[in-house]
Amino acid sequence: MAKGSGRGGDAAMIEADGLTKYYGPFIAIEDVSFRVPRGEVVAFLGPNGAGKSTTMKILTGYLAPSAGRARIAGFDMATDRLAGAERLGYLPENGPLYPDMTPRGLLEFFADARGLPKEKKEARIEAVVKQCELGSVIGKAIGKLSKGYRQRVGMAQVLLHEPDVLILDEPTSGLDPNQIREVRETIRRLGESKTILLSTHILQEVEALADRVILISEGRLKFDGTPAELRREGRPLDERFHELTRSGK
Repeated sequence: MAKGSGRGGDAAMIEADGLTKYYGPFIAIEDVSFRVPRGEVVAFLGPNGAGKSTTMKILTGYLAPSAGRARIAGFDMATDRLAGAERLGYLPENGPLYPDMTPRGLLEFFADARGLPKEKKEARIEAVVKQCELGSVIGKAIGKLSKGYRQRVGMAQVLLHEPDVLILDEPTSGLDPNQIREVRETIRRLGESKTILLSTHILQEVEALADRVILISEGRLKFDGTPAELRREGRPLDERFHELTRSGK
């Protein structure tokens, strides 16, 4: 197993330290540890049911671990969740959007909910609309938009408060090839200035976006290293994925 700790000595913006979650006798994740330094885009890879979403919910403070600690920008998400949340943007898979609202209405709602000052609110809405290329649909009902545009609306919402860290859970799930391309371009642009943990089970996401790969299977960390290290000895990613995620391995 390749072990990576990120770029040389940079301060960790995302830290998982021995994260474990039990549901009765069921082990969702066990002793998962990694760190992501500032400015790195990490693909969090694994098959369905591997424990990716559980890990992400613990990292964002939505779920309490049975053991271990999660930190965002140095803030413990069990004891300093509000401080950590100020530095974090979280886009869950199929994140909640209000179908009768327009993108502008939704962004105004979340700007108010986050307490953005009036003088900053309009500037931030304008900035994220441009960043996520929502200008052509800004006045349309969200329920009438394609899934690709809805994903962009969700992305714009999590960027409103200018977070340093983005945690994105399956952001291209269910999209057609053109929509996948558009969302990946948005993530690639964001990766120039943000620390990103991107959950996926799609191997092409690794090739397209990631500086580093963390692979989890059956709730346990199986690999932490670069995409080149994952392709050990020139072997295809799908072959290495199968090798590392086979039951009992």
